[in-house]
Amino acid sequence: MPDRPRKTDVLVIGGGPAGLAAAASAAEAGARVLLVDRNRKLGGILNQCIHDGFGLHTFGEVLTGPEFAAHYVNKVLEAGVEVYTDTLVAGISAGGDVILTSFGSRWGIRAGAVVLAMGCRERTRGMIRIPGTRPAGVYTAGTAQWLTNMANIRVGNRIVILGSGDIGLIMARRLRWEGADVVAVIELLPYPSGLPRNITQCLDDYDIPLYLSHSVTEIHGRDRLEGVTVARYDDSRRPIPGTEFRIECDTLLLSVGLIPENELSRRGGVDIDRVTLGPRVDDRYVTSVDGVFACGNVLHIHDIADWAADEGTRAGRTAADYALGRVDRHRERIPVEAREGIRYVVPQSVDRTAGDALLSFRVREPGEDKVVTVKAGGDPIASERFRRVHPATMIQLSLPLKLPRDVDRLEVSLS
Repeated sequence: MPDRPRKTDVLVIGGGPAGLAAAASAAEAGARVLLVDRNRKLGGILNQCIHDGFGLHTFGEVLTGPEFAAHYVNKVLEAGVEVYTDTLVAGISAGGDVILTSFGSRWGIRAGAVVLAMGCRERTRGMIRIPGTRPAGVYTAGTAQWLTNMANIRVGNRIVILGSGDIGLIMARRLRWEGADVVAVIELLPYPSGLPRNITQCLDDYDIPLYLSHSVTEIHGRDRLEGVTVARYDDSRRPIPGTEFRIECDTLLLSVGLIPENELSRRGGVDIDRVTLGPRVDDRYVTSVDGVFACGNVLHIHDIADWAADEGTRAGRTAADYALGRVDRHRERIPVEAREGIRYVVPQSVDRTAGDALLSFRVREPGEDKVVTVKAGGDPIASERFRRVHPATMIQLSLPLKLPRDVDRLEVSLS
């Protein structure tokens, strides 16, 4: 193995869509870039997403996950990024000191800027506390996707999916293609939590029933799953007595949400937002730790990989500017707050004199004919009308920024 670098301008942690885009962008901006990923192959979750639907926003063509990843891997290599796979980051600290481990050895590197792009993980059965026995046949949807697409293992024959997240919806269709009987998709919310196109293409087109305002209340089986009890839930998310019914099945997939992967961020002293569960950042994607940036699903969960990659591109560029001393590191930031009808907004602060900012946010509930308004000091500075809004669909709004001195915050609301 060649001598490992001890210094770099930008260190990117994570080789998924956001990390790849950030590394390529930083290198194209003139920085010396090191990309590390714990997996053996770059691409992250994209490698197991063999369905299409990627790339239309970014490349103007419909690609599978591996094809989308290949575009960015090629950009990374062509830009001269130094890549270390099978490498874990053991810790980061202020000043850009990073500890890496690989094949039993441990080494340090100092980076002018660090970009966090570790992605996200799935919620498990333990996190949602489904009572019952502990039989085989209960998987997260992403694990079932890996087993099906990467290991060529059939996870079951008669399947129930809990949660209507996008991975679960896509797996409903995928398992139907494999000849399995997908009995039902069960969703606790009164509306689907996945993208509308996936409801149509993965459930409606295959006559797979969707039970809204329902959840699994008990799991049955000793060695292998034998069935689940399902009940209807009220508006307070409590099971309604007398509505229980049993579904016989040998497999249960859990598609009950994703969580940004931020254990490393927390150990590095990065402030975490209580709603997104990702780092709090400004309009340049700088976290609370100077010189540490964040982007992609580690920051907040994205609908599509294209948007995570776009965010990575912007974060990589600003990280390179920071490392190379091309930006003013002492800026006056003002908070951006989510108000009526808005669940969260990223970034959580902006530079008063930034010139422009891109806000990404989600609404709390589905609605029609809604207006999003951005106010500065109580005065509207931008608004946009939407025919439909849905919590599953992230909204982005670009706005010019040159705020008066007396403005102390931005507020985003829905009406």
